[in-house]
Amino acid sequence: MPTTDALIICEHCDCVYKKSTLGKHQKTICVRCGGVLERYNGLTVQQRLALTFTAAILWLFANFYPVMSISLKGLKNSATLWDSVVALSQGPITFMAMVAAISIIIAPGFQVVLLVWVLSFALASRRAPGFKPAMRWLETLRPWSMLEVCLLGAMVAVFKLAGMLDVLPGIGLFALAVLSLLMIRIAGRDIRELWDIL
Repeated sequence: MPTTDALIICEHCDCVYKKSTLGKHQKTICVRCGGVLERYNGLTVQQRLALTFTAAILWLFANFYPVMSISLKGLKNSATLWDSVVALSQGPITFMAMVAAISIIIAPGFQVVLLVWVLSFALASRRAPGFKPAMRWLETLRPWSMLEVCLLGAMVAVFKLAGMLDVLPGIGLFALAVLSLLMIRIAGRDIRELWDIL
C-alpha cells in the first residue's frame, strides 16, 4: 500500500497534491480552486511553545484588565471583556452575549490550553495523550476565535467615543491587539505541521 505522508489535500475542493518543501515567504496554491494549501512557517516547536505561553499571559491580561476607561465630569468607568459579555447578556440580545463569550473569551482560551498541552509533549518528541482529538479541536476552534473582530470593534468604539468623552485605551486593549496577532501566528492553518512532526 503506498504511503500518503507526502500528500496534501485541498480543504476547499479535495484535490490531492504532493507536498513540497517551501522557502521563506512561499506558499502552495491549489491549481483547481486557487485555495492556499500550505504556507512557509519557519517556527520550531520550542518557538511555538514559547509564543503559546506568551499568548496565555496576554489572554489573562486581555480578560482581567480594562479594555478601555471612560471619564466624564469626574465620573470614571472601565470595562473588561467579561464586563462587555455581562452587559450584552442583560439586554434583549442575550444570544449575542453567548456568541461573544465563545468567540472572544472561551475559544481563544481553549486554543491556548490545547496548544500548551500538545506542544509540551511535542518538545519531548512525543505525541500528547489525546493528540488526535486535541488537533481536531484546534482545527474546529480556529474559525470561532474572533479576537481580531473584537479588537476592531473596540478600536471603533474608542475613536467614536473620543469625541464625546475622555476615553483611554486600557492594558486589556493592548494585550488583545498583541494576542490577536499571536493567535494568527501560532494557531493558524500551519498548526497541521504537528501531524507530520509527530
